[in-house]
Amino acid sequence: MRVPLSWLREYVDLPAGETGRDVQAKLVAAGLEVETVEQLGAGLKGPLVVGHVLAIEELEGFKKPIRYCQVDVGQANGTGEPQNIVCGARNFAVGDKVVVVLPGAELPGGFAISARKTYGKTSEGMICSASELGMSDDHDGIIVLPPEYEVGTDAIELLELVDEVLDIAVTPDRGYCLSMRGVARETATAYGLPLRDPALLDVPAPNSHGYPVKVADPVGCDRFTARTVTGLDPQAHSPIWLQRRLQKAGMRPVSLAVDITNYVMLELGQPLHAYDRTRINGAIGVRRAEQGEKFTTLDGTKRVLDAEDLVITDESGPIGLAGVMGGAHTEIADAVTDPGTGEVRGTTEVVIEAAHFAPVSIARTARRHKLSSEASKRFERGVDPEAASAAAQRTVDLLVLLAGGTAEAGVTEVISPGAPHTLTLRADHPDRVAGVAYGREAVVRRLQQVGCDVYGADDLTVTVPSWRPDLTDPNDLAEEVIRLEGYENLPSTLPRPPAGRGLTERQRLHRRVGRALAGAGYVEALNYPFIGAEVLDQFGLAADDPRRDLVTLVNPISDTEPALRTTLLPGLLGALRRNEGRGEHGLALFETGLIFRSSGARPTAVTLPVDHRPTDEEIARLDAALPRQPRRAAVVLSGAREQSGWWGEGTPASWADAVEAGRTVAREAGVELIVRQDQQDPWHPGRCAALLAVVDGQEILVGNAGELHPRVTKALGLPERTCAMEIELDRLEEAGSGPVEAPRVSTFPVATQDVALVVDTAVAAAEVEAALREGAGELLESLRLFDVFTGEQLGTGRKSLAYALRFRAADRTLTAEEIAVARDAAVALTAERTGAVLRGA
Repeated sequence: MRVPLSWLREYVDLPAGETGRDVQAKLVAAGLEVETVEQLGAGLKGPLVVGHVLAIEELEGFKKPIRYCQVDVGQANGTGEPQNIVCGARNFAVGDKVVVVLPGAELPGGFAISARKTYGKTSEGMICSASELGMSDDHDGIIVLPPEYEVGTDAIELLELVDEVLDIAVTPDRGYCLSMRGVARETATAYGLPLRDPALLDVPAPNSHGYPVKVADPVGCDRFTARTVTGLDPQAHSPIWLQRRLQKAGMRPVSLAVDITNYVMLELGQPLHAYDRTRINGAIGVRRAEQGEKFTTLDGTKRVLDAEDLVITDESGPIGLAGVMGGAHTEIADAVTDPGTGEVRGTTEVVIEAAHFAPVSIARTARRHKLSSEASKRFERGVDPEAASAAAQRTVDLLVLLAGGTAEAGVTEVISPGAPHTLTLRADHPDRVAGVAYGREAVVRRLQQVGCDVYGADDLTVTVPSWRPDLTDPNDLAEEVIRLEGYENLPSTLPRPPAGRGLTERQRLHRRVGRALAGAGYVEALNYPFIGAEVLDQFGLAADDPRRDLVTLVNPISDTEPALRTTLLPGLLGALRRNEGRGEHGLALFETGLIFRSSGARPTAVTLPVDHRPTDEEIARLDAALPRQPRRAAVVLSGAREQSGWWGEGTPASWADAVEAGRTVAREAGVELIVRQDQQDPWHPGRCAALLAVVDGQEILVGNAGELHPRVTKALGLPERTCAMEIELDRLEEAGSGPVEAPRVSTFPVATQDVALVVDTAVAAAEVEAALREGAGELLESLRLFDVFTGEQLGTGRKSLAYALRFRAADRTLTAEEIAVARDAAVALTAERTGAVLRGA
């Protein structure tokens, strides 16, 4: 909502020296979002005057039409002689009144005016257009003024070129501020000044002589006021003051009747519509549209209506889309002069509509037809139903005053029965909400300033004003008291959580995993949690794969991704593809977050209360209505894991790096993973590892890691040999042994023993490693596989695994005999379990 400060002063007697910035500060403190204060006419310097065109000479021989004009500017130039001005516009003629800027003046934007020679003539100034004066973006021609203005009149004051405009971002609950009346009320309250309410008009009582109206849907339209004005002058134009106020408010002047309805809408917040009475066939009606009914709106678009659309009709069918836009058939006709008779034809009789429609109905219609108008913006946020008759009267008064019309005595009002909204509020409720002792008197005073009627002592009975449909419960009233008392007066206090209410172990694990992966060289990439079935097809998932059981959103952001993710990989791989396409190579990305798994039939979600803490039962019922949301971590890699350089060759990312990422995550949970070969989409069947953990003595699958299948990388447009890992953090937490203890550092020396064991190719390295650990006993500090060898020397189907074993005791230096015994025990147990043979033995 754009609010000119000069217009605002008509309703509130602001202090003489008060600027737009001062008003902005007051309104912001009261809770309104005043985004900017626009300085109109900044840098404008006169002389800028009204001129009278005396003569026009057409200059020829140029690429475009040029006119050399003589313009009378009175005594503004100091001589009284006509000014000679070169102008290219052609929308004016001899005898017209125009706006002239003289040498020595300066237009907005630092454009200085001086006499200069152009097109072979000396131009002593300029005839101005609306865009050159900063009035609008209209470049079509210069401004032609009505003939009644005297030559030499100061055009800066006449056109109200210098002003300040407050640009307010009106939130959905403050629909009343989409009007000068609403903003003026807030300003008067902020300054503690009286308000001159423009809606306080003498309105005649409804009678039986008004234009006939039939409302078939009293729920969709609970109030309809109709007034008729006849004898309008079709040649009457909007006066400058009216045009300028519309322009400052961001609207374009159209015609007198339309401009007046827009002006009253901006003034009172009540959208109106004017129909050409001669084009209305019979009584006006309000009903729901028939499914598939067709109707052409004012913008010339033929629309197919829905059965939920509310329409204004006559006996021929729809003539308006209620609360959104009127119909082309009954629009106000522009004045047209008959070339034969010279008779001026146009609209001379209008029917004014001022109605109140259901906000939800108007909002749905506007979105359904993608037709957002100034009227629909106001109706969907809530319009004061009591202002309809005053708005109609104000429109009638202006039509009579400016268009020479005559108001008919008939007044039509169709009103559905209703009662004011009343709430019960404890006088100390705002105190308890804000934590500040306001007291009963302050609460009552602030609510009365909002427009409420307040009665009672400790328990207040509050009747909400008709222009505040957003005040629906006691907390809304408390918010009004708090904002008017000043948000800046609320004390700043830090919350004091009870002991033991810090981060949960699940949250700590989540953070540790993120830090560990970042420390391992991965970059976090947060992605939207939405996917489509197409990416699951590209993954090659089987029809019965549980990852295909999607939870679909009712109102998705994108039609191509209508469901919640069942795996983290699609988002990460999409981020990898985008970065690769932009020239970034050698990527290692990770993400930790929730996935969503359908839990079958779910009960309907409950609505939690807002006036007290929900009970444990209510929270449990809400949780039961949600899908399962396990927490996972995932990584993706491509290109070089270690870059090449002067230090040597680089290392490409491989399945082993993805497996190590899984181990890195598991270590943060205090879990030692078991790694086995696996086959799982979308990984390569020969380069896929199953990551297992032990829970209650049983091995459970917690994730997978490895290289993606070539067909998956091709379908997704990824680099070859892209690797990925995904692991479930909740299961790791179950398998963990509690908080991770820091290792104890022994002061005694370590003894390293290398063993190379030959086993069958089918034997997993994890089995060999487990046997070595168990056989070595408590003296084994660590074990590392450092070489895998296959060749003719070993025979077909055999491989050699070389391990480095580190032995150390916490209380002594180990002897050679102790080390040898531990080493031999480890080898012996491994040979017993896996058939391993010492290489070279």
